[in-house]
Amino acid sequence: MTRSDSSDAIRRTPESETGGGGGNGDGDVGATAGSTGDGAVPHFAGRIVELDIQRELKDSYLTYAMSTIMDRALPDVRDGLKPSQRRILVAMNDLNLRPGRKHLKCAKICGNTSGDYHPHGESVIYPTMVNLAQKWRTRVPLVDPQGNFGSIQGDPPAAMRYTEARMTHAAVDMLADLKLGTVDFQPNYDDRLQEPTVLPGKFPNLLVNGGVGIAVGMATSLPPHNPREVLDSIIRVIENPGIHLDELMRDETDAAGAVVRHGIKGPDFPTGGVVHGKRGIVEAYLSGRGRVTVRGTCHVEPLGKGDRQQIIIDEIPFMLGQTNLVEWIVEAVNEEKVTEVSDVRDESGREAQTRIVIELKRGADPRVVENQLYEFTPLQQTFSIINISLVNRQPRTLSLRETINCYIEHRTDVIRRRTEHLLREAKKRAHVLEGMIYAVCDIDEVIREIRASSTREEAIARLMARRFQIASTHPFAPKLPSSLLAKVRMLDALGGVSLTRVQAETIGGMRLLQLVGLEIERLVAEYAGVLVEIEGYEAILGDPRRVQQIIKDDCEEMRTRYTSPRQTRIDDADTDINIAELIAVEDVALTISHSGYVKRVPLATYRQQGRGGKGIRASDAKDDDFIEHLFVASTHDDLLCFTNTGRVFKIKVYEVPEMSRTSSGRAIVNLVDLKEGERTCAYLAVKNFESGSDFLTFVSRGGIVKRTALKAYANVGRSGLIAVGLKDGDTLLDVTLTDGNDDLLLATATGMAIRFSEQDARDIC
Repeated sequence: MTRSDSSDAIRRTPESETGGGGGNGDGDVGATAGSTGDGAVPHFAGRIVELDIQRELKDSYLTYAMSTIMDRALPDVRDGLKPSQRRILVAMNDLNLRPGRKHLKCAKICGNTSGDYHPHGESVIYPTMVNLAQKWRTRVPLVDPQGNFGSIQGDPPAAMRYTEARMTHAAVDMLADLKLGTVDFQPNYDDRLQEPTVLPGKFPNLLVNGGVGIAVGMATSLPPHNPREVLDSIIRVIENPGIHLDELMRDETDAAGAVVRHGIKGPDFPTGGVVHGKRGIVEAYLSGRGRVTVRGTCHVEPLGKGDRQQIIIDEIPFMLGQTNLVEWIVEAVNEEKVTEVSDVRDESGREAQTRIVIELKRGADPRVVENQLYEFTPLQQTFSIINISLVNRQPRTLSLRETINCYIEHRTDVIRRRTEHLLREAKKRAHVLEGMIYAVCDIDEVIREIRASSTREEAIARLMARRFQIASTHPFAPKLPSSLLAKVRMLDALGGVSLTRVQAETIGGMRLLQLVGLEIERLVAEYAGVLVEIEGYEAILGDPRRVQQIIKDDCEEMRTRYTSPRQTRIDDADTDINIAELIAVEDVALTISHSGYVKRVPLATYRQQGRGGKGIRASDAKDDDFIEHLFVASTHDDLLCFTNTGRVFKIKVYEVPEMSRTSSGRAIVNLVDLKEGERTCAYLAVKNFESGSDFLTFVSRGGIVKRTALKAYANVGRSGLIAVGLKDGDTLLDVTLTDGNDDLLLATATGMAIRFSEQDARDIC
């Protein structure tokens, strides 16, 4: 018997198909391909393909890497979940494990998750569910545990057959409206069920809980944040899309000094601790990458009646086990890196989540020992912030504002899809109710048609063939909505309203009790309510501001429920940090289109062109748009933006989004607070407002010229400033920078011109 075990792994070459390589010309593999040489069946009965092993390994590894990145390690920016976490919540939702229900065995939950959605075994799923439930790992847990789910000391959880779980309110918010067509679904691994590709994500899970994941060639480390600060920041971004990072990190207060909206001050770890300095926080919020120093907190207590003292560690850095910390301290003491310590023990328990006691020797200085602990043990750690998540199935590094914008965009899409689904269902219900109203108004004829039919199909056909009319003298006419009567009147010329099959089948299924006269009042009331719902849904779909208001209302509602105080304190020792210090000084090219789209591009992007050079595309503007302003400035320059109404705004050049060479840019309305109908018309980049002799010269379309010292505009705020007063019907035309001795040349649309010294236009403040 000839062996052919490996024939499935061998592919036929063109030579084998044409008889090359020693074959017989009929496609059989000859002796060189494994023939016995004595007429027996060849050893290989398939095809052979010679492959470059380096290319094959490269392609296979790339496929594996992309699978790890997309389907395992990185969270989706929309709901902040990895596929395994998402599938656990979907399985718990299928089991209806809501907060008010009884806890269910984790073995059952993991079994359903594995059997329905995640075919990798319960032993893989259970640790993921445990992490979603541990309050020292997740800022707002998504799973409500019951039983031994491990401890912050590093103890492992009990086996899943001994523990139980259900969803928390945050998980319910993540799954809200899942069955209302809000997200796309895909077949599960065996095409037996449908699973969501993403959750509706009403709760901003990525911003609140963060996430950690190690993929191939990249890793993500998103810090958790305080839920109240996150929700307030989302509301502030919706209310003011042009809000800047420094404003977003500060609390918004009223006239009395009370906090109205909390600023997102920095990471808020569930284990507490202290973050020292804001430089790493600002870097991470600006660029998506940064490093922060996190310390545990300690206090000193007297020990006994003598002069001895002990240091109590109350909080530890995030993701650090207490047992590991104690082992590090003991090792540091044995190596004499930490001196003056007589004993170390862990007294954590029910009364205190973390209480590590470090007894000091007589006469020891607690401050010296505490500093030694920070230096030689993990009581002080560096937390790397790497905000990488999947955006449109692609890994991207996102800033804080970009992450918030992605949440708002996702919720906007969810709310629109939910409203469209509800609108379709409401229209279907209104359609059915109309048919039922027609039937009740002419119930005798309906009964006569049904009784005259011999089969169900014939009855439905007769109802569909008959036309219904409601005369103005009908006793039910005054009770009917005017919109329904108008529809009936429009079809009177055709003999009345005809029923659809859906309406006819509904009428055929009506019970006898629904044929009484009072039933019309219930049907009309329900129909009127459905019409109101339809109007509301159409109003939402027709006005984006209503959608944004719904997002704000959702955040306000969640804000009242997730009121957990901040756990991690931010050390303000370095609060005088200037964001400009983190921006490299470089020359950039600013381009502004006629429609107000602005961007900055590093000047090195454009290379010098020789004679006859082909050039490169500098912008991908719309067909009806064109580049109107182009100038070079430093990233640390101030950009003055003048509007047609005479107002001026000041922003930093580095606040203008840096984009690719071919992009169209960002609308200037996102950077400055323009009023309705107002647009920018002139721009100036200024390095120094105190140069002394520079002036701003304004010219309006009505021929008004005004000259003002440049230094008068050094303190322009975020809300803008009136730069020049204009008469009714006049608008600002242009603004230019002069040195005090220039000549001005003004030209009219008819070709007239005038030239005069700028000193003829006196300096007006």
